[in-house]
Amino acid sequence: MYFGFMKIRQVALGCKDLVRAQEFYERLLGSKSLAVFNPPGFAFFDLAGTRLLLEVGGPKSLIYLEVNDVGLETERLRKLGVKIHTEPHIVFPDPQGVFDTPGKEWLCFIEDSEGNLVGLMSREVN
Repeated sequence: MYFGFMKIRQVALGCKDLVRAQEFYERLLGSKSLAVFNPPGFAFFDLAGTRLLLEVGGPKSLIYLEVNDVGLETERLRKLGVKIHTEPHIVFPDPQGVFDTPGKEWLCFIEDSEGNLVGLMSREVN
């Protein structure tokens, strides 16, 4: 039965080294993991009600995280030594507000400790 809505409950990212990945995401998110089960190799984080699962041997994935200001967040992460894969840029001007309030959609990609790309997005309102 379909109840008219679905929400993302959990996103999984594969990793090779759980401790290294856990430390990376604690720095990125500014919060400790919710739970760690090692073995078998799982760490969980809360992303505003959606769980992020780091899984040893799991598949590579791509997630996009909303931040207040992509430029400022990129500089913060750069100072922490995070690899910036793609510098901040406007990915969609969106003057009509197709995806949200009219404004510019900013995006950059960073690389996590396991080689996964993570998109950081923000919206500059007109």
